[in-house]
Amino acid sequence: MKKTTVKKQLWDILLDVNVAKIAQRYFQKSPSWLYHKLDGVDGNKKPTDFSDEELETLQNGLYDLSERIRLSAEKLNVRKNIAVLRDAV
Repeated sequence: MKKTTVKKQLWDILLDVNVAKIAQRYFQKSPSWLYHKLDGVDGNKKPTDFSDEELETLQNGLYDLSERIRLSAEKLNVRKNIAVLRDAV
């Protein structure tokens, strides 16, 4: 049975997030390091995988990113509500 790669698990969001910034912000690694990990092959074409600790770091980074996106979205809603209140006065 073939193992599902992390890249396949994240396929839905990979085009929408900056993988290079995730590598730098959460792992303090180069973008190529994360791309290789996602592909399951290191720079020497040898199989590689995320350690449990790296998977936890990635998961927490995605949680952090999702929270930052949610807070940004809420700020936009606040501006809209303020404009509606101003117009009502």
